[in-house]
Amino acid sequence: MIDAAVLRDAARIRESFQQAKPFRHVMIDGFLERGAAEALLRDFPRFDERKAINEHGDVGRKAVVEHVTAVSRFYAKFYDYINSKPFLAAMSELTGIPDLIADATLFGGGTHENLDGQGLDVHVDFNVDERRMLHRRVNLLIYLNHEWDASWGGAIELHSNPWYPEADEVKSFLPLFNHGLIFETNEYSWHGFKRIALPPERRDLSRKSFSIYLYTRDRPADEIVAPHTTFYVPQPIPDTVTAGATLSERDVQEIRIAMQSRDGLIRMYQKLLVDKEQRLRELVRVRQQLGNGGNDYDVILGSRSWRLIMALHRARYRMHSALRRIGRGVR
Repeated sequence: MIDAAVLRDAARIRESFQQAKPFRHVMIDGFLERGAAEALLRDFPRFDERKAINEHGDVGRKAVVEHVTAVSRFYAKFYDYINSKPFLAAMSELTGIPDLIADATLFGGGTHENLDGQGLDVHVDFNVDERRMLHRRVNLLIYLNHEWDASWGGAIELHSNPWYPEADEVKSFLPLFNHGLIFETNEYSWHGFKRIALPPERRDLSRKSFSIYLYTRDRPADEIVAPHTTFYVPQPIPDTVTAGATLSERDVQEIRIAMQSRDGLIRMYQKLLVDKEQRLRELVRVRQQLGNGGNDYDVILGSRSWRLIMALHRARYRMHSALRRIGRGVR
């Protein structure tokens, strides 16, 4: 379903990907066969609040559908394709990253729909799928919007370093129909988009895309760090807030949104830290119950109990994948 013209141009695309800044990426117009892209848009699922729970546990204005085989016959066919050897080989050819591995659960991927008022704080993605102990290497974002204006926000932005806004270099792309953005995921692949602000007469529109994340069993040694969750950078103070300036109602609204986002991130990371500490305590308890004594973290990570826990995670993943395949078979 990748368009034949894209595959014929793979060498040039790979070179562009390899040389791109601020990190390796390429945006491809006409990425899929036209009929495939139209079918993805035609069958795109309705916005469902049950699929719109954000990182803070609230109903947001972004809905994600991972179980796409239930959306339509075409989506089931597309799912099979993006898990196939030809697709993975093509993605390796386009990026130069060999032996890419699909995620049958589409964890965090699938259809993404963002409504008016939704943005995405700049972030780097989680780096390891701990169910399978695989390295996350490539994001593929396929956009499905026939109409999109730069003034509406929502353009995908690639950042060199958002922690230093004055020196940050940003490259942006509009989320236009059948444009495919491929970028490598690493510890500096910062990306996000500004809050969507549609004009009143176009509030019927939403920002639609399909996300695919690919993995490898290993990665260059100098890129390997401990497994971590997605890291977000809080929004900076709006440029319009300067000494002597009179704040508009929109300025005040932007500041409030930025502060709410910052507070939400603090709460989320606090919860993650507590959860991690609790898991560590549980591992210590299990090890002590097994009669090994001690509570050394490095020993725990290499212990039988830890390997058992990770084996259970992998077994659950394999069972989940098998159930999905069975579900497709009885559709």
